Amino acid sequence: MRNSLTTKVPENLFAQTKERFPLRPVPMSTATRSSEDQRELLLLRLAESAYRRGQFTLASGRSSEHYVNCKPVSLSGSGLALISSAMLKNVEVDALAVAGLTLGADPLVSGVAMAAAQNGRDLDALIVRKEAKGHGTGAWLEGPLPAAGSVVTVLEDVVTTGGSSLKAVNQLKEAGYQINRVVTIVDREEGGAAAMEKAGLELISLFRLSEVSACAATLRS
Repeated sequence: MRNSLTTKVPENLFAQTKERFPLRPVPMSTATRSSEDQRELLLLRLAESAYRRGQFTLASGRSSEHYVNCKPVSLSGSGLALISSAMLKNVEVDALAVAGLTLGADPLVSGVAMAAAQNGRDLDALIVRKEAKGHGTGAWLEGPLPAAGSVVTVLEDVVTTGGSSLKAVNQLKEAGYQINRVVTIVDREEGGAAAMEKAGLELISLFRLSEVSACAATLRS
């Protein structure tokens, strides 16, 4: 004989559940947004959290009224997801790894490598030290090293004169890798592109400083 159990559901159960566990909007994942929507959202994040206007001394030693620090965005989960997705689209198809100079590129290379894995692509992340490790192997590079001669795409958060990017490029070339392209979140439009071209490199920027500053001005108005 087959037994069946029936339970009477209280009529107000849904109302009680809503009271105990209020519904909250769930942020749309980057996978379900169009590339254009993702780009616009990332621009807004940078304008709100990465850009400041005032009087600043840059790492290059120059003075500027524009300051861009991408870390508040690149070190947030949702911000890094947006950046990684956008940067991955610009990584060379034959690249076996992405690399960048510590500290600004640390989350970028990790995020892009993870985004690649989620898309079924095998892409490793390398961190270029600012100076050789003072113990052990004395290595300049951290991460799973690809075979010599492999193509590596360099990632950067902000390019001003291109000095930090070129330092990473030089260390990677000395290690035997092919470097043809640098991908940055923001190009400050202060000679970095020309420096890359002179070095035989292609610079791809997700945004120009003029775009970020114009968006920030719109938000303030």
